[in-house]
Amino acid sequence: MKTPSLNLARINPIARVSQWGLLAASVVIAQGAWAAAAVSQPIESKVAMCTGCHGIVGYQASFPEVHKVPKISGQSAKYIASALTAYRKGDRKHPSMKGIAAPLSDQDITEIADYYAANGKALAPEPAKGGAANADVQALLTKGNCTTCHGADLNKPIDPSYPKLAGQHPDYLYVALKSYQTDKNPQIGRSNAIMGPQAKMFTHAELKLLANHIGGLAGDLKTVPQRKLR
Repeated sequence: MKTPSLNLARINPIARVSQWGLLAASVVIAQGAWAAAAVSQPIESKVAMCTGCHGIVGYQASFPEVHKVPKISGQSAKYIASALTAYRKGDRKHPSMKGIAAPLSDQDITEIADYYAANGKALAPEPAKGGAANADVQALLTKGNCTTCHGADLNKPIDPSYPKLAGQHPDYLYVALKSYQTDKNPQIGRSNAIMGPQAKMFTHAELKLLANHIGGLAGDLKTVPQRKLR
């Protein structure tokens, strides 16, 4: 004689509700996981073109001279967006960066900027590698009014559209500062109403002194290694 199976859902309405509750919860969890994947995948693909240079510790570029590519993780989102827009428009001249920025939409730039502003925040801040400014360097900082825009420690700009400088690679800072002095070159140069006149007050030797000092300061900027390929 076959024993009839016991269906708790038919006997007990509470059991029926529990079964549907578990099913609904499972659907919500699955939808949440899918939504998270849908959100993360596009930004991962958008920053993939960036990590090949900015996600490799010690990576060097060779144009316009050999220097480490800048640390951009931990930089302010508004500044990153401003820089990418300037490369796209041609206010910053650099063949590689122009090629990368040209096809980006405003939304792409916003998402990439937000990603790098948050990237590496859980990591410990980079320690100072240099000492206090000596008299010569302090005179240059005063001459350039550097702290007026970039903050007393050059790590807390008065406006997020200005970059954090502390701890940036000195050789990159030197190249960047020189680019503000360059005019009428189709491949090199940066157009900026504030930085142009400021940079042109200094000799290359003075710019190098400034860059070396600023690069030795403690700051938020980091190079976060890219994820290993599977």
